Amino acid sequence: MKQMLLLITTLLSLTTFSQNMVASDSGNVTVHKDARLDLLVTKQAEINEVTSRDARKTGKGFRLMIISTNSRDEAISAKTKVYTHFPELKPYLWHQSPYYKLKAGNFKDRKEAEAYQKKLNTYFPKGVFIMNDIIELKIDDIRD
Repeated sequence: MKQMLLLITTLLSLTTFSQNMVASDSGNVTVHKDARLDLLVTKQAEINEVTSRDARKTGKGFRLMIISTNSRDEAISAKTKVYTHFPELKPYLWHQSPYYKLKAGNFKDRKEAEAYQKKLNTYFPKGVFIMNDIIELKIDDIRD
């Protein structure tokens, strides 16, 4: 019985490895594609290069230190408040054990940072401080 089962299994496995050899024209495959696809791919590659290159530009500037706390919920609440009242500022939240720190803005000039500091002090009465930092530069800032 075992020998019969082994024989059947062997024969079935040999048939699964075999292939039907059908004669084709010349073995070549012809692909028909729209030439505009190449243009789209090239254009997207250019856009990706420009946006990623510009996103990597950094320089010296100022940010506003809004909060430094042990409470994650308090830090997230402050970040939400910045998003709500100052959508033009980009908040940066990170954990530097044991504190959660929230900074906001990318200011090239200290005077611009001071103007936002006064506005933010009304929402954060514990104080907002201006700090030197490496900031993300906008395309306009790079050309100046």
